[in-house]
Amino acid sequence: MISLKDKILVIGACGQLGAELTLELRKIYGDAQVVAADIAVPKQRELAESGPFEILDVLDRHHLADLAYKHEFTQIYHLAAVLSATGEKRPKFTWKINMKGLENILDLTLEKGIAKVYWPSSIAVFGPNTPRQHTPQHTIMDPNTVYGISKLAGERFCEYYATRYHLDIRSLRYPGLISYKALPGGGTTDYAVDIYYKAVEEVPFECYLAEDTYLPMMYMPDALKATLELMHAPTENIKIRSSYNLTAMSFSPAEIAASIQKHIPDFKITYKPDYRQQIAASWPETIDDSVAQQDWNWQPDYDLPRMTQDMIENLRKQKAGL
Repeated sequence: MISLKDKILVIGACGQLGAELTLELRKIYGDAQVVAADIAVPKQRELAESGPFEILDVLDRHHLADLAYKHEFTQIYHLAAVLSATGEKRPKFTWKINMKGLENILDLTLEKGIAKVYWPSSIAVFGPNTPRQHTPQHTIMDPNTVYGISKLAGERFCEYYATRYHLDIRSLRYPGLISYKALPGGGTTDYAVDIYYKAVEEVPFECYLAEDTYLPMMYMPDALKATLELMHAPTENIKIRSSYNLTAMSFSPAEIAASIQKHIPDFKITYKPDYRQQIAASWPETIDDSVAQQDWNWQPDYDLPRMTQDMIENLRKQKAGL
């Protein structure tokens, strides 16, 4: 349910998801009611100028407490994390940011009586022994990246706090996210963003995944829609307190290239798989999100053709300075 009296903190507000989610929340609740926070000043002008911003290190418990006292938050969207591909380069740092950061937020929520928390999980919680087709809500989860391990531990931690302390914690297992407004931040699925930028710039694209590597994906408008629908759903509808499966489409690099070539016929792609291929090979190809459909009526709006058309149109507008 929506209350315009809510005061919201978005941690990781400068990231791919955070930047767009912050602006959507400000449209709903009002600019002054949504405080953006990140480790550095935002480069996005609209984000910096549309509402309050705080420099925040999620590992700094005292600063977190000071901000909660200053603003009297009723909701927290905790998006700060080190992603899969970047995380493999600095595993201990990734674990510290992803797990200690979450612990700090959950403890703050408990101590300050904050009403609701959103924390994102990922398809990275699945692993080599997870069923790859129509991966169910409840299944084998044996992630083999530190990012996936931290997200799985985070899911269990969130459900523990929700069950033991009755905190209203909500979460989604995002697939790969694609956006023309913000660049990705080091995930294995990032190729599906970069490929559009290269196509519009008329530059050949070298893909670090094999051409037939299928992964679940989602266009950013659907990710925003799903997040807000979940957070605004009545409490009694939220049956999953670990994290909900979520999907919109699945495709391979060859299929996204073919989709682009319908608009840009001369677009060229080559393939040179690297260490990210092994990560992708351990993740699902398709996701079963029927539990989300049942509990809070989730349905995506975008498929691959519609997303490709919208991405190319908007990137061309950006290139032209419109």
